[in-house]
Amino acid sequence: MTLLDSAVWGRKFLSDGWRDASLDQPVTEPATGDRLGTVGLATAEDARRAAARAAEAQRTWAATPAAERAAVLRRAGELFTEHAAEIEDWLVREAGSVRSKAAFEVGLAQGECFECAALPTHPQGEVLASEEARWSFARRRPAGVVSVISPFNFPLVLGLRSVAPALALGNAVLLKPDPRTAVSGGVVIARVFEEAGLPSGLLHLLPGDGPVGEAVVEAPEVRVVSFTGSTRVGRAIGERAGRLLKRTHLELGGNNALVVLPGADVRKAASAGAFGSYLHQGQICMTTGRHIVHESLLEEYSAVLAAKAQALPVGDPAREDVALGPIIDRRQLERVHRIVTDSVAAGAELAAGGEIVGAGYRATVLTGLTPTCRPGGRRSSVPWRPSSASPRRRRPRGSSTTASTGCPSASSGTSAPR
Repeated sequence: MTLLDSAVWGRKFLSDGWRDASLDQPVTEPATGDRLGTVGLATAEDARRAAARAAEAQRTWAATPAAERAAVLRRAGELFTEHAAEIEDWLVREAGSVRSKAAFEVGLAQGECFECAALPTHPQGEVLASEEARWSFARRRPAGVVSVISPFNFPLVLGLRSVAPALALGNAVLLKPDPRTAVSGGVVIARVFEEAGLPSGLLHLLPGDGPVGEAVVEAPEVRVVSFTGSTRVGRAIGERAGRLLKRTHLELGGNNALVVLPGADVRKAASAGAFGSYLHQGQICMTTGRHIVHESLLEEYSAVLAAKAQALPVGDPAREDVALGPIIDRRQLERVHRIVTDSVAAGAELAAGGEIVGAGYRATVLTGLTPTCRPGGRRSSVPWRPSSASPRRRRPRGSSTTASTGCPSASSGTSAPR
């Protein structure tokens, strides 16, 4: 039996063992629409029961010797190494990752576990200054139960980076992955820690809809909430957690600019811009959301970027050697196309791309944008890259360039997101 055999997790969720779910959802391959399996969905009541059980199991885990907790984390890192090919396949087929991005993500997961294996033996406090002839010190103790709500774009590492340190430091975890990547962002993590020897009741996998998310935030046993996702949902979670005086860690939508100044090597800059805009079809909060280019370089930069975009093949990463895979679902794909066509209708010029290819979208460059054009005027979970001219003097209007949907390997010398 493989690590991710659906006989273990099919139509189930993990809460003190794999439990039959009253609800389920097909696991769909976005590139083809094929059904890859069926994942069980938790309910809000399931989440509340899981929180109570996690709080009970956490007390024993916090008292477990540091060396034993560290051993579980080390073994988890080894399992990510041993089952890398199988996990990468799920990231490609379920999340729409190209092969290089999937391998990179699994490598990050391995490193995360090995690094977190050192946390149990870190110093757990500090000595404070005292006016009296006695010790005054502060101690760091496990928080208790931590809820982790993770997204679809880097589903494995953006869930694991909160799950692994929380477990290493003696906490229990409620993990709610995005339902569109419930296997690569949930089942993978659950199965790895199960096989690594993590005691039952400490990690609960709870795929589900909004009410499940509300339950894992509001459950009284939960002390810390870690959320990665949209600004709109993050704001709602922050408000709710604040009212309940719970600690929150929020990583929300980004607004990131690439600035190209006189003297820059335009080809290298455009390569960096393409990498930043097109990695994983641009579905990343750290994506290059704006290209701000000096007016003396704008025409050349736009042409080079457009040429790079035209050269990026789009298709099914499980069956073809492509640079861009599918957009995560049809609704998002249609939204991408609508924003591009609205921009053209508002006066932008299409320099490259602008078309749906199967379940993906061709890398796109728009020129002649104004502040009223949609890509430059709003943030989307799929990237829009306004690239405005940076003039020597103020002028009423500058040209601009926007690139959309992208490539993980278009540039050298830049960092991949984490």
